[in-house]
Amino acid sequence: MGEPDRPAVDTNAVAEAIGGRVRRWRAERNWTLDALAERSGVSRRTLVIIEQGQSNPSIAVLLRLASAFGVSLSDLVEDGAVSPIRVHRAGESHTLWRGPSGGRGVLVGATEPPQVVELWDWDMAPGERLDSEPHSRGTREVLFVHAGKLEVYVGSNVERIAEGDSVVLYGDQLHGYACTGSDNVHFSMTVLQPGVGGN
Repeated sequence: MGEPDRPAVDTNAVAEAIGGRVRRWRAERNWTLDALAERSGVSRRTLVIIEQGQSNPSIAVLLRLASAFGVSLSDLVEDGAVSPIRVHRAGESHTLWRGPSGGRGVLVGATEPPQVVELWDWDMAPGERLDSEPHSRGTREVLFVHAGKLEVYVGSNVERIAEGDSVVLYGDQLHGYACTGSDNVHFSMTVLQPGVGGN
């Protein structure tokens, strides 16, 4: 296995905002903590800590909660106000993954459901790795390497890509990414999740 999915949320304010949204959405649906735990696969204990704004949940936990509520990951971590133009100024985007050697995964922006498109900016240090659970059915990811070397896998399929290379992969299967070179790897990722909230 690679590095664990590190705590995601980058500030206490974001953790508190996520906790408030989870509490509000759960109340709006008249779900108990046990009901949300069953729907999301996140333990009741973890949910209590998240709702109190005292947890820095991993990307995997955030994705499970977003799926349970039928919302996008972006809706969970930021105010989902709908506008013809939504600008994220430099420094305002949320770091949702931190590697043990300083790597980071930043959610730059996303569209609203039901056809969710996310744009990510990633930096990984040598030896860092992210193993990801399968996302919702039909999810596809497109990666472009700006600098460095990246190993990408889906199930037992592995590809090594370098600066200037791109790859399209099935995100609805077990997959992951690793920095295999001696230098940091910098890559962009676009994620398409069709039919979010259609359950």
